[in-house]
Amino acid sequence: MSKYRALIAGHGDFAAGIVSAAVQITGRDDVFASLSNRGLSAADVAAAMGRILDESGARVVFTDLPAGSCTMAARRLQRDRSGLVVVVGVNLATLLDFIFDDADDVAAARQAATKGREALTVLGDPGVARGA
Repeated sequence: MSKYRALIAGHGDFAAGIVSAAVQITGRDDVFASLSNRGLSAADVAAAMGRILDESGARVVFTDLPAGSCTMAARRLQRDRSGLVVVVGVNLATLLDFIFDDADDVAAARQAATKGREALTVLGDPGVARGA
């Protein structure tokens, strides 16, 4: 496996899908490895995640849900891996910001999480006046 900056892990095809979207937009296929928890026990997810991190050198894990099996596995790995950062609730805006940030991966992950939060918006909210 080539060196990746981060691992994206989530339910079903989430990780592969969001990585595919990021690659389509940026042309960069060298930033993210992906992992699905489909058919894996909690121990299997942690083992697979550990292998990917070891092989890739990634220090950042992005996951889909706060209490999901991928997040729990990443949190368990953090206990033994100093410097491992976990970003929970990843979205495409988060990944795009991370791709283009040349800072240290930990600093880039923090900045990307901020951008991801800022990208969340509700459009067409009937409680908001038009043009406001």
